[in-house]
Amino acid sequence: MRRLPQGLTIAEVARRLGARLRRGDPERRVHALASLGAAGADDLSFLASARHAAQARQTGAGAVLAPAALAGEVAAGSALIEVEDAHRAFGQIAREMAALLAHPIARGVHPAAIVAPGASLGSEVSIGPFVVVADGARIGDGTVLEAGVSVGRGSVIGTGCRLHPRVTIEHDCTIGNDCTVFAGTVVGADGFGFAGTPQGWEKIPQLGAVVIGNSVEIGANCTIDRGALEDTVIGDGCKLDNLIQIAHNVRVGEHTAIAGCVGIAGSAVIGRRCRIGGGAGILGHLEICDDVTISAMSLVARSIRKPGFYSGVFPLMDNVDWEKSAALLRRLPQWRERLRRLERTDRDEQ
Repeated sequence: MRRLPQGLTIAEVARRLGARLRRGDPERRVHALASLGAAGADDLSFLASARHAAQARQTGAGAVLAPAALAGEVAAGSALIEVEDAHRAFGQIAREMAALLAHPIARGVHPAAIVAPGASLGSEVSIGPFVVVADGARIGDGTVLEAGVSVGRGSVIGTGCRLHPRVTIEHDCTIGNDCTVFAGTVVGADGFGFAGTPQGWEKIPQLGAVVIGNSVEIGANCTIDRGALEDTVIGDGCKLDNLIQIAHNVRVGEHTAIAGCVGIAGSAVIGRRCRIGGGAGILGHLEICDDVTISAMSLVARSIRKPGFYSGVFPLMDNVDWEKSAALLRRLPQWRERLRRLERTDRDEQ
């Protein structure tokens, strides 16, 4: 666990959060963040749900963030900082502590980097060792390209971005401002486009690109394919976990969050503010409306037109049998109600 050598006083934590210190010595210092169960006397923790009240009553944390409704559950020995949303407040102070712990970034171009003469670099950029920036590429002000990043011909990276080691941005792609892309991710590889012929598979050129909006975070080892004709688009504020495959021509709406190992097939359109659980699969050429939640390991085989929480797991079988079973399964609620009516009729007749 990384620790702030000087720490922050509890009063400073409350001030940074715009929160109220309800109990405890304002000059007491916290040096790190920890869970309720693992926290010690110089750690800051949080209580966001009554499910963790038992841990809160026994925590050794120096200070705890908690909403007013749960304040009585926090151990008497811990300072209490009252916040409206404990999880969100903890995230805010975690970001601030991470910034205080961060090592300074060396600005400029490393001698081992290769920047084409026709590339454009903004002010205060950091170009690490073995980075390649191709001809016509543009890198915005304050952007950081860590070791081994490759930015293809004509691609544009906005301001204030950070691309972690070995990220590859293929040619003619666009990434907005304030984006983070973690190690090993590839943006703009060819989509899976082939035409079957008697002689085998013939490649269909992928002539589109990838356009990523502002404030997007993309985890490690994701792959976002370029469009076949139109662009693949990731909207502003989207958050992608690790190991996600987004195929050609997919469009993901603003502020959608996608957990790890999700696969999205070509030309699917996903709305705004959706949440997609880990391991889910979304078939191609369908649409998911705004404000849809899909639970982990579900398979989305048809368009979703109504906001809500959807789940679905079906055993693998011969496709003809699967289609018959799926049709029967959809009618189960009707048959259940019909069976109940018949049972009531039988009881009445008896």
